[in-house]
Order: sequence, then structure tokens, then C-alpha cells
Amino acid sequence: MLAIISVIDDDASVRAATDNLLSSHGYSVHTFASAEEFLQSPRLHDCSCVVADVQMFGMSGLDLLKQMRTQGYNTPFIFITAFPEGSVRDRALKAGAVGFLAKPFAAPDLIKCIETAVRRGGTAS
Repeated sequence: MLAIISVIDDDASVRAATDNLLSSHGYSVHTFASAEEFLQSPRLHDCSCVVADVQMFGMSGLDLLKQMRTQGYNTPFIFITAFPEGSVRDRALKAGAVGFLAKPFAAPDLIKCIETAVRRGGTAS
């Protein structure tokens, strides 16, 4: 089964670069400019993994993770951030994130995190 990755970042260049990277590795990729846009999309139901920025306008990546868990989604999360503070990393991992990468991240690091996330899987309850 083809893994579907949702990339959520308010920076269009990050979305485009991440889409290109993941597509070149055989993943089906859908990009979103905000957590709210993702939550309202039909992709919420068939997503294999979420790659989300921690700090975005509107809802943060951590708030998105909490919202999805509240709605019964166990989709694996990988966070990316330009502000890799230890306390934020700890909160993200405690909330269940599979990975936490500082921008700019190395492509192999993201691919490794996604492979781990997809192996773990996750479904809506």
C-alpha cells in the first residue's frame, strides 16, 4: 500500500521542498498551509503520517496533534521546526511524536523518520 504523507507548514518553500523529497522516494504527498486546512480536508482520513511545523500561524503543530488524538486519530507525527528548543522537543515527544527535526533537516533523517512512522502505522478509532 502506498503511504500517504501530509505535510503541513505555513512556509510554501518548505512545503514544496518536502513534497519534492518525499515524492522522489515514492510517497504520495499532500501539502497544507495550515493545521486548520488539513483538519478540514478529506486527507485527514487516509493519511499514513503527518509532517508538521511546530510553529505556524493559527493552530500550532502540537495543538494539531492534540486535536487529532482527541478526535480518535492515531496517525504518526513528525515535527519540523526552525526553533528546536529542548522543552518543545520534549513536549512533542511526550505527546507521541515519532520524530522532531530542526530545519534545515537532512533528507535522510526525514526519510528515516517517515519509514519508522509508516511501519508503526496509525488509524482512526
